[in-house]
Amino acid sequence: MPSTTARAGGVFLPIIKSLSLSAGSRPGDSSSKKLGSYLIQSQFQSAGNSSALFLTAAAQNLLCLKLAEELGIIISSPWVSWFKAASVPALVSLLLTPLVLYKLYPPETKDTPDAPAMAAKKLENMGPITRNEWVMVGTMLLAVTLWVCGEKLGIPSVVAAMIGLSILLLLGVLDWDDCLSEKSAWDTLAWFAVLVGMAGQLTNLGIVSWMSGCVAKFLQSFSLSWPAAFGVLQASYFFIHYLFASQTGHVGALYSAFLAMHLAAGVPGILAALALAYNTNLFGSITHYSSGQAAVYYGAGYIDLPDVFKMGFVMAFINAIIWVVVGSFWWKFLGLF
Repeated sequence: MPSTTARAGGVFLPIIKSLSLSAGSRPGDSSSKKLGSYLIQSQFQSAGNSSALFLTAAAQNLLCLKLAEELGIIISSPWVSWFKAASVPALVSLLLTPLVLYKLYPPETKDTPDAPAMAAKKLENMGPITRNEWVMVGTMLLAVTLWVCGEKLGIPSVVAAMIGLSILLLLGVLDWDDCLSEKSAWDTLAWFAVLVGMAGQLTNLGIVSWMSGCVAKFLQSFSLSWPAAFGVLQASYFFIHYLFASQTGHVGALYSAFLAMHLAAGVPGILAALALAYNTNLFGSITHYSSGQAAVYYGAGYIDLPDVFKMGFVMAFINAIIWVVVGSFWWKFLGLF
């Protein structure tokens, strides 16, 4: 599902609310601390890592690679290369996030013995898997396979996505009204065209190169090595997101400029492009307005606004340590620098 907001509102939040209510944890009152607040925070803070793990997990990921191409950074086998570089730090963060939050933001309810029985009953009520659900599973497997092997087969990722959509339409799993109702997808499509075009023109007119050159000279005046410049630029790119309410908007406004600054400072191109793209996913949980999913989780009513900012900052710091330490060793092993 190439949308963090869709995953949050369509998959995870209904599950979290069902589990929380079954444990007597209700939104908007003191019982929210029983279970719901922890589950919301855990999923919210984990979502950035799951989005960073797969190229096709979020719309801004594809935009990042498109903008990197505008600056001459071409990543071969993009789906595989993206996953390979992100796999170790993202999986470590995904494993540690619930454990860290269990210590820093613990639920009052430590045991849910009724959950397995409730899940079994729900599955029984749903009945066996339907034909359309089997078609959906098969289509998703085909699409992911084409995304992974597309370069060797000569099939672009866009064509793979259209093949999957065509199968679902032809077999009646979806109809055109379903497609028209996906307002966020059409919104993303329109904004992609504008943002990519704008970024391309800024590059062609020399504005990005001029800006990056000025920043590079400023950093060189401090005699910073490229690893130090890399750290300063990545941290700046991350914390600037406190001023943005959209990850895609942030990418369109700043990704090209920051990537050019990295290149001017001597940072290896592929490392810079991927690190900025991963960073774009990680800052999606620092505030209640930092991404579409943030609004969904905060709107559920289980977490207070001060807790959103506090845990967002704390987990951002912890994620930064994990990605810097684990990522550095892993990316060195992969030969990215």
